[in-house]
Amino acid sequence: MFNRTETIAAISTAMNNSGIGIIRISGDDSFDIIRKIFRPGNSAKDIADVKSHTVHYGHIMDGDNPVDEVLILILKGPHTYTREDTVEIDCHGGIFVMNRILELVLKSGARCAEPGEFTRRAFINGRIDLSQAEAVIDVINAENDYALKSAVTQLRGSVSEKIREQRAVLLEQIAYIEAALDDPEHIDMDDYGSVLLPVIRKCSCCINDLLKTADDGRIIKEGIKTVILGRPNVGKSSFMNVLVGTDRAIVTDIAGTTRDTLEETVRIGDVTLNIIDTAGIRDTDNIIEKIGVDKAREYAGDADLIVWMIDSSAPFSLEDEEIAGIIAGKKVIILLNKQDLDQIIDEEYLKNRFVQLGHPEYCDIPVMRISAKNESGIDSFRETVSHMFYNKEINFNDQVYITNMRHKEAIAGAAESLKRASDSIEAGMPEDFYTIDLMDAYTYLGVVIGESIEDDLADEIFAKFCMGK
Repeated sequence: MFNRTETIAAISTAMNNSGIGIIRISGDDSFDIIRKIFRPGNSAKDIADVKSHTVHYGHIMDGDNPVDEVLILILKGPHTYTREDTVEIDCHGGIFVMNRILELVLKSGARCAEPGEFTRRAFINGRIDLSQAEAVIDVINAENDYALKSAVTQLRGSVSEKIREQRAVLLEQIAYIEAALDDPEHIDMDDYGSVLLPVIRKCSCCINDLLKTADDGRIIKEGIKTVILGRPNVGKSSFMNVLVGTDRAIVTDIAGTTRDTLEETVRIGDVTLNIIDTAGIRDTDNIIEKIGVDKAREYAGDADLIVWMIDSSAPFSLEDEEIAGIIAGKKVIILLNKQDLDQIIDEEYLKNRFVQLGHPEYCDIPVMRISAKNESGIDSFRETVSHMFYNKEINFNDQVYITNMRHKEAIAGAAESLKRASDSIEAGMPEDFYTIDLMDAYTYLGVVIGESIEDDLADEIFAKFCMGK
């Protein structure tokens, strides 16, 4: 159980041998604990009397035996990460020595921190709200520059600020209506719906604008779900190996070699591709291969981007025609592979074929010539992907992106509540109906920043953190 009154400690750096390791202590007994195990090297001054945010040299001691030569940081609350008295021990980064020092800290009165407990205390003590706490783990897990910038912007309060602005607007309206209902003789509510409706519409517009960023936000944070489609033996696995930079997939001249999906993450500049190499699309009697083909169709339906690979040295096939039906409505890049061989299919050929198949809109799909064997044309693919999803530089100073599914669901709930309030006004319903839906919207927005949250949800969120954060 989470107990905010106890002093906690944990190793805050990775558990492997490194130059420096950090043991963090937070709570009311932090200074008493460090007194028991730290011997200053150049000062007899008591820890409680030193200035906050200062560094002190000395040794961690087990009785009369020195354990390690260290630096300790004395951080006095409330100007700390947790708003509690905090000590950080910078020691040598060996696994054994870090565990040895942590053991002494625990024996001296601390308990081992739960996952995310330092950040949870920062949240409980009001230093950050829940959306900022979640941004901490996003910073740690960021895999590209866009994801990092978005997480840092959220950590600085970009989402919180937008949410609090709209909650303040709603609260003002709720308070006015409630006061008028309690004192109708002195507060006029005649035709108040006409006053309230534009306020709700403006608030709804802001909230819906946030919702519109959720798909881009998911891609920024999680990467682009990319599925490579093509009939057997067109070079899908070779292409994936080129992108990954290693022989991740087995490549042979035998059609149907790939019978299951292979997944890899590739970073292209500021874009992350979560690539799935699929079994070649074709009719087959092989049960295992058929399962792989069915998976390929399923993944294609859920993809952000389909990379359709065509063997440009062979005629357009029935399998290619089937893929043309699968890609409808998706973002697609067509790769004409095997440019190192004699060519049969080119861009003009494809356009004519798409018109014949009843898909003239496919003529606008970007097409590029590559040779996975010779690794040519790959740079053009990388540039096309980047422009397809980010056609201009993203400015995180001006734009707030919703990157968290929990936030998206709560904001969607607020948007629906505001729509109900608007419908009630337009239907001429009594004023007390307005407050029900306005309060629901207010509550939903509070879920984003943690002002309306159950302990079980908080436990789930902070369990995703490491021990020392």
